[in-house]
Amino acid sequence: MTANRLQRPTAWNSDIERLVKELVSSVMFGTVTIIIQDGRIIQVDRNEKIRISKSVHQDWSGI
Repeated sequence: MTANRLQRPTAWNSDIERLVKELVSSVMFGTVTIIIQDGRIIQVDRNEKIRISKSVHQDWSGI
């Protein structure tokens, strides 16, 4: 392994931290996934589930 590979890149900063905190606090049911490539954050995904109660679809006949 090369010496460059052993050094951790400075990938985390206050902007990324703010974004992750905002996404986590905005999700009621779901996930926030951080994608890392070569030791750097390249993507942050938010996947939210929306729960539909029985009262919304009384007869469950579909949309």
